[in-house]
Amino acid sequence: MLTVTALASSLIALEAKAPVFAPPFIISLIAAAVFTLLGFVVFSFKNYANRTPPRGQASFPEHEGPIDEFGHAEEH
Repeated sequence: MLTVTALASSLIALEAKAPVFAPPFIISLIAAAVFTLLGFVVFSFKNYANRTPPRGQASFPEHEGPIDEFGHAEEH
């Protein structure tokens, strides 16, 4: 009579392994390349954010007057 342990070990031995498209080393290289690419994208947006003024500040000096609730200069 088979015990539960023997039955479990025989089922584990018969279980088919999932096929992969490449060895684990290649998969890790692909993941590293994807994360590096995403890091460059984040860095480029950070660089853009450092070059632009904050949202509350005026971009052009001629618009440095009071602004109404619609974002227009109050002297229309």
